[in-house]
Amino acid sequence: MAKNNQNRQAEPELNIELPETIAEGIYSNLVIISHSPSEFVLDFVLVMPNVEQARVKSRIILTPDHAKKLLDALHDNVKKFEHAYGVIKTQQNQNSIGFPINFGGNMGGEA
Repeated sequence: MAKNNQNRQAEPELNIELPETIAEGIYSNLVIISHSPSEFVLDFVLVMPNVEQARVKSRIILTPDHAKKLLDALHDNVKKFEHAYGVIKTQQNQNSIGFPINFGGNMGGEA
């Protein structure tokens, strides 16, 4: 009797390239999340103390399906991190500069 694994077609392998300029990463201490019926937009910002202006360092645009998958993956990884290193302490509903993480941005309705 043949094994079921042998009867299935092999999953195609995905090769992911990580260029050096991207591998360095970009630090962000604020994310502004907005959405429309067809997409979620995540603007990653670096806010510096005593500076009144901040710039978006990176913008990621996701479909609602991928936004939900990202939420699930982050939740799973935070649980694993806390299991290994202890509970992450956060300020209740505010970041260190005193406004909600989703401050500003379109909250749907416009495309």
